[in-house]
Amino acid sequence: MPNDRRRFLLRTGALAGGALLPAGCAARRGAPAELARAVSLDDLAAVAERRMSHMAWEYVEGGAADGITLRWNREAYERLRLDPRMLRDVGTIDTRTRLLDQDLAHPILLAPTALHKLAHPEGELATARGAGAGQALMTLSTLSSQTLEDVARAATGPLWFQLYVQKDLGYTAELVQRAEAAGYRALVLTVDTPTDGARYRQQRVGFHLPEGVEMANLRGLATAGKKLDTEHGTFQNILPQRLTWKEVEWLRSRTRLPLLLKGILHPDDARLARAQGVSGVIVSNHGARNLDTAPATIEALPRIADAVGGELTLLVDGGVRRGTDVLKALALGARAVLVGRPIFHGLAAGGAEGVARMLTILRTELEMAMALCGRARIAEVGRSVLWP
Repeated sequence: MPNDRRRFLLRTGALAGGALLPAGCAARRGAPAELARAVSLDDLAAVAERRMSHMAWEYVEGGAADGITLRWNREAYERLRLDPRMLRDVGTIDTRTRLLDQDLAHPILLAPTALHKLAHPEGELATARGAGAGQALMTLSTLSSQTLEDVARAATGPLWFQLYVQKDLGYTAELVQRAEAAGYRALVLTVDTPTDGARYRQQRVGFHLPEGVEMANLRGLATAGKKLDTEHGTFQNILPQRLTWKEVEWLRSRTRLPLLLKGILHPDDARLARAQGVSGVIVSNHGARNLDTAPATIEALPRIADAVGGELTLLVDGGVRRGTDVLKALALGARAVLVGRPIFHGLAAGGAEGVARMLTILRTELEMAMALCGRARIAEVGRSVLWP
């Protein structure tokens, strides 16, 4: 059996008794049996729900208001059908991709998500180790529960930094300088949150930061010895509600790093981003956490790809739970996808090993889907992959 085919079968579990092992990560002796039995992201989510506190689970899983857009993010992927092709050479599946002059093993990235200590005591440090083992790029949130410097020291793979522009632009500039000094390779500016959405699920459980959990990168903004508490308090107290293209221009002048805008859903905003000279946009509805009845991101993606796809790096997040979802997003114009809530599921299920397993499951499913659709390389994936 050719070595490349054997590696593929080992990773997919067709060999070695069907066991899925994270790429580059040896099985840890004594790993939780529940993690070992998880074969899908839904399995990991079920383990995570049992292990996380009810308050933390509601915070992570909740969407805006009645959760309509949250539901649409998944249903939109399920409505898309793939168009299999046969008798093609798919003996070697190659998921390598290139983003902003960075070579990546696959097009599955970790989205910026806040407060990973809600799922695991090591928080983003475990996430960074799991991302490295799973050969994935990690985007760290401004609202992380570990400092950006500590995460950089723990990481073995590439890092991007997600930025919220503060009312205090001096502090914003300091965050950018810290990210550059720590080796982060791009900035992701979130532009879709001048205020929170209606977060009913976390309101009903009275969400607050548990003891030992803080927004570590914003320690300098806490006042009178009081730590910043909920996201809502952060947005209302320190983040500007008048974030405009003027601030985007200011940020570009303050950094040498590539800049991506996260939260774009309209092609006109993507065209304005192109005119501003940014490097890319992330088609995102903030995990369906802000404006309920906003469109599913995979439905917004084709219009944006048609408008600027050849001139900007396009990424998409929201609702990705299967390797087939990744393939569909690539077919509609994304260069890569980002996953958010599954990070928490992997963390709660098994720390760094759980995050690596989550990534391995998605990558394996993507490889299977590519082979079954007759595409051996990412470059061969286009809209013809989808049933017309």
